[in-house]
Amino acid sequence: MGLMLVLAVACARTPERGGYRAAPGPGANPQLGDSAPHDWGGRHPYGHAVHGIDVSRWQGDIDWNRVRNAGISFAFIKATEGGDHYDPSFHRYWREAAAARIPRGAYHYYYFCRSGAEQARWFIQQVPREIGSLPPVIDLEWTHSKTCPYRPSPAEIKRQASVFMDIVGRHYGQRPIIYTTVDFYRDNRLGDMRAEFWLRSVANHPSVPYPGQRWAFWQYTGTGIVPGIRGNTDLNAFAGSRADWVRWLQTRLTR
Repeated sequence: MGLMLVLAVACARTPERGGYRAAPGPGANPQLGDSAPHDWGGRHPYGHAVHGIDVSRWQGDIDWNRVRNAGISFAFIKATEGGDHYDPSFHRYWREAAAARIPRGAYHYYYFCRSGAEQARWFIQQVPREIGSLPPVIDLEWTHSKTCPYRPSPAEIKRQASVFMDIVGRHYGQRPIIYTTVDFYRDNRLGDMRAEFWLRSVANHPSVPYPGQRWAFWQYTGTGIVPGIRGNTDLNAFAGSRADWVRWLQTRLTR
C-alpha cells in the first residue's frame, strides 16, 4: 500500500517545472491563490514544486478530490490537543483524504499543563497507525489559553516534548516532526532538538527568522485559497523537488 501511495504521489497534479512560478502576485499556479498576498521580494515560496495544506474543523466540508486536482500533494490534519480534546472533524478528514489519495498525517496541539506522556497517550488513542501515513506532528507554539497560562522554562518544554516524541515515535515507527513559530523557536532555542522541522514564516523566507535551521516544510500563509475548501486555509511548501518528495515519502511513510 505504501508503494502504491508513493507512485500515486509521483503522478499527482502539482504543476511541473517548479509548481508555483515567479509572478507579480500570488496564484502563479492558476489553481492556488492567496486572499492576502505578501510581497516576498526575491525569496518567495511559489517556485517550490510540492505544496500542501494543514486543516482543522474550521475548514468545514472539504472536497478532497478537488483539493488533490488543484495540485495539493499532502495534508496535515489536526487530531488532538492536550490530554482530552480531539478535533471533531479529524476522523472524517482522515478517511476522506485517504480516499482522494492525498498523503496525510495528524498533528497534536501541545498543552503546557499536561505532561508529554499524557498527551502522547491521548494522541495514540485517537490517531490510527496506518500504513502509508505521514509522520505525526507536534505543534509547539505559545498559546493564550485561559485554562493554562503556564509558560514552562525552555529546558522543561524540550524535556516534555521529547518524552511525547519518543513515545509517539515508537508507536508509529516515525519520529514526529516539530511544527513551530518564530517566537516560540527563538524563546526556547528549539534548534538543538533532534527532529525534522515544519516552520511557520509568513513574512520572510525561513532562512531569515530561523537562521541556519534546516526544514522539511514551510507554512507560508494562513490565507491561502484552494479549490475544494471554502474560505482561507494554510498553505505549505516542501523543501525539495518532486523527486526529493518521492524519496522523502519512501523514507518517512508509516510502514
